[in-house]
Amino acid sequence: MQFEFRTIKSPVEDILLKEKGSKFLGFAYPVNDEKELKKSLDALKAEHPKATHHCYAFRLGLNGENYRANDDGEPFGSAGLPIYNQLLANELTNILLVVVRYYGGTKLEVSGLVKAYKESAKMVMEEAEIITRELESVLEIHFGFNQQNVIFTLLNKFDGKILDFTTEQNCTITAKVKTSQKENISEVLSEMQHISFKFI
Repeated sequence: MQFEFRTIKSPVEDILLKEKGSKFLGFAYPVNDEKELKKSLDALKAEHPKATHHCYAFRLGLNGENYRANDDGEPFGSAGLPIYNQLLANELTNILLVVVRYYGGTKLEVSGLVKAYKESAKMVMEEAEIITRELESVLEIHFGFNQQNVIFTLLNKFDGKILDFTTEQNCTITAKVKTSQKENISEVLSEMQHISFKFI
């Protein structure tokens, strides 16, 4: 089973391409879900309200199974698809790639548009730092106050990242662990007494 995917490390913004008076601004964002995706898109539209088009493509999911290419009013297939193809060419997922166009008065025809959107998306990709991310799962553990050290040692051993920790008579920890380690951690936790856990 596959436990990692390729994406970009951090956002890339304002990569400019000029073509016959039109300005194309390229942006790329690493996103984990549709909510983050929508937030990035809305922010861009608010930032560039006078732009003629906000064309984009995204891929989400381990194998990019959730995807979309949007021409935003440009002729069908002339913008979203060339942008999307750059994501495929770089084998990236959990990413949003947007090209914002300011029309400059000269029509580019479909072939000119395809070329400009492709070039713009490619320039963004050249600026991006591509990384391999491991899939992570969220684990919730309930345990007694006196078992804290054991739990912390265990999470440490498996490179767990603690997201939340409630300490009372009964404690709860929410942590992120590598999905590839899920079975190993479950095995160790199952053998411990007075502990309950679940993946959420």
